[in-house]
Amino acid sequence: MQDRVDITIEDQIAHVRMVRADKMNALDNKMMKALIDAGERLKDEAGLRAIVLSGEGRAFCAGLDMSNFSATADAGQTGEKPARRPLTDRTHGLANEPQKTACVWREIGVPVIAAAQGFALGGGFQVFMGADMRFAAPGTKFSIMEIKWGLVPDMGTTHVMARLAREDILKELAMTGRIFEADEALDIGFLTRIHDDPVAHALDVAHQIAARNPEAVRGIKRLYNEPADRHLPETLLLESEIQDAIIGGPNQIEAVMAEMEKREARFDDVASAAE
Repeated sequence: MQDRVDITIEDQIAHVRMVRADKMNALDNKMMKALIDAGERLKDEAGLRAIVLSGEGRAFCAGLDMSNFSATADAGQTGEKPARRPLTDRTHGLANEPQKTACVWREIGVPVIAAAQGFALGGGFQVFMGADMRFAAPGTKFSIMEIKWGLVPDMGTTHVMARLAREDILKELAMTGRIFEADEALDIGFLTRIHDDPVAHALDVAHQIAARNPEAVRGIKRLYNEPADRHLPETLLLESEIQDAIIGGPNQIEAVMAEMEKREARFDDVASAAE
C-alpha cells in the first residue's frame, strides 16, 4: 500500500496522500485497493477527528490508469469481448471495488476534506466527490471523463453530483466529458473553496473541526449524508447495470480504439431511443 498511499496521523487528523506522483496518481487496481484499505483502517482509528485526502505531485488524480483499457484495445483488434467480472457483483458490501474507492470516504464517521491541484479527472473526480468538503488550487482541471472511453460514470458518487449541480449542467458535463476549471467547478457547486495552497487550507480547516465537539461533528456528517445516501443501494446497482450493458460492446470498444488511435469514432446507431 505504501507505494500508492501514505497515511500520517498528527493532532487527531489523518492525512491520506496518494503518492504515485510519476503516474499522476492514476487509479490502477493497487491504487484502488490502497485507497479502500486506507478508508477502512481509518473507520476504526481511535480518537480521529478529521481526514485530509490529497495527491502528491502535479495532480490529485488523473483518473483510470491507461493500462486498464489495454484489454479493451486488444478486444478491438481481435473482435473478442474481454473477460471480466460483472460490475453488478457486490464485492464490497453495497458496492463493487471501483465504487468503494470513492464511497468509502462517505462511510467514515469523521469529515473528509479533499485537496486538489492540477487534475482530478474521471475516476479521480469521483474520488474527489466522495469527500465532505473539497478545496482546489486555481486552475485545477476537472472532468466527468468516462464518456471519452464510451462509458458512464460508475464509481458511486453520481448521486452526490446530482445533489450539488443542476441536472442540465451535469448531463452536459457527463455527455461531453469536457474539461472545466476550478472557477467553473465552484460556480456549479462541486467545490467548497478555491485556495492557492489547498492542502494547507484543508489541514487548517481540519484543525478547526478537530477543536469542536466530536460527537456533534460526527452527527452533522450523518445528518447531511443520510438524505443523499437514502437510495444509495439502488443507485450503486443501477450504475453497475448500465455499465455492464455498455462495457466491452462494439461502440465502447470503438470509443477506446478511436481515442488511442487519435481519430474520429465511428459508432453504430442505437436501435431504439425507448428505454
